[in-house]
Amino acid sequence: MTRKSQTEPARRLRCAVYTRKSSEEGLDMEFNSLDAQREACEAFIASQRAEGWACLRERYDDGGVSGGTLDRPALKQLIADVEDGLIDVVVVYKIDRLSRALMDFSKLVEIFDRHGVTFVSVTQSFNTTTSMGRLTLNILLSFAQFEREVIGERIRDKVAASKKKGMWMGGYVPLGYDVVDRKLIVNEAEAA
Repeated sequence: MTRKSQTEPARRLRCAVYTRKSSEEGLDMEFNSLDAQREACEAFIASQRAEGWACLRERYDDGGVSGGTLDRPALKQLIADVEDGLIDVVVVYKIDRLSRALMDFSKLVEIFDRHGVTFVSVTQSFNTTTSMGRLTLNILLSFAQFEREVIGERIRDKVAASKKKGMWMGGYVPLGYDVVDRKLIVNEAEAA
């Protein structure tokens, strides 16, 4: 190694932190899940400072949005900034924060690859430049998708069981009815 290469500063890599939480529960707290994810990602980026990593100030936070869709405001902005060449590295706490759908994740990785952007999960270390790394990533994403589908099945089963018991499960109350103790009761004035 020459003396010049030892003293050359590392290329600055602009790192964007993306955070997501499916439900809005707890997001109004002073320090919430999105903050915790961001803090872990920022600490990881700080640990890579010698490699030229620098955290961007822009926040890409999707609170109360499912990972089963790409239709998320902060994710759309992240993709736009990737396409505009403003980001070198996308950092997430776990890969399922970026997506829980295998096909959606593949689309995101394709966009990142097309623009020379690297993807890093701070809690799941793998190298996607190797076949073993890609296999590991696909296994993790398959489990993330499986978990999302199982949660969906559980919710559908609970709603169906509650409906069988005659419980009102939400939505617009039909004209002529009121909801009392999670049951539809005829509103005589409206029904007349």
